Amino acid sequence: MPTCNVCHNRCNLTEGQTGLCHARKYENGFFVCKNYGLITSIALDPIEKKPLNLFYPGSNIISVGSYGCNLRCPFCQNHEISIGFGVEYHGSISYLSPDRLAEIADSYRDQGNIGVAFTYNEPLMSYEYVIDVSRKVHEKGLKTVLVSNGCVSMQVAEQVLPHIDAMNIDLKGFTDDFYRDVLHGDRKMVMDFIEYATTSSHVEITTLVIPGLNDRDEEIAALAKWIASLNGGSGKSEIALHISRFFPRFKMQTIPATSIDAIYHLRDVAEIYLDHVYTGNC
Repeated sequence: MPTCNVCHNRCNLTEGQTGLCHARKYENGFFVCKNYGLITSIALDPIEKKPLNLFYPGSNIISVGSYGCNLRCPFCQNHEISIGFGVEYHGSISYLSPDRLAEIADSYRDQGNIGVAFTYNEPLMSYEYVIDVSRKVHEKGLKTVLVSNGCVSMQVAEQVLPHIDAMNIDLKGFTDDFYRDVLHGDRKMVMDFIEYATTSSHVEITTLVIPGLNDRDEEIAALAKWIASLNGGSGKSEIALHISRFFPRFKMQTIPATSIDAIYHLRDVAEIYLDHVYTGNC
């Protein structure tokens, strides 16, 4: 049975079937990008909202999202388009060609726009579109940003990352149990993706801290220490870490919001290893 090689799920699909991500389909003997150019969300956002604090701070960026995701995070804020598309999502959807999206980005230069960010759902489920748009955006002298969970194969990473100027990558926890049992993901795949990304692009990392699941001092310390090691162990890393506060969402309505004091404390823990640690949702 044909196996999709985009991510850790390695979906075995027969003719006409769509993978767990809802975005990739086996059709006429090939795996195809079912959501190519189909946009559910578009907005002009501050770059800090991605979040990217050290990449053209104070600028704006055209942010676009489609539908589909390869993880199953029970706290997803965009579950209507990432997990429940076709069931939960009832908004509009439109096709934007790579040329048209690049033109839109270019038309917002006078509003401080520096390029296009692929975000909201998991953009690498339609990596072909990311590559095609990025080429057009770069032709106009603009930048590309990727906001990703990083849980994709190295084969995909090697195709996409040369076209990306900056990334915010979720490192959602630092234990295999959390990734496997809560997210249905693969921590090592994400770490490999981050390590590879740092060789060619500006990288910042986000960890959403959930009470009782990934909020231990030891875990955040180990996560920060690993990030610091990505510059070869020559002192503190220049990679920024965003430690964000959890609020009850989606299927995690009964877990209380992370306390602000806990976020500030974990920031202090991470700052032992990192020069740039930011707090989010506080």
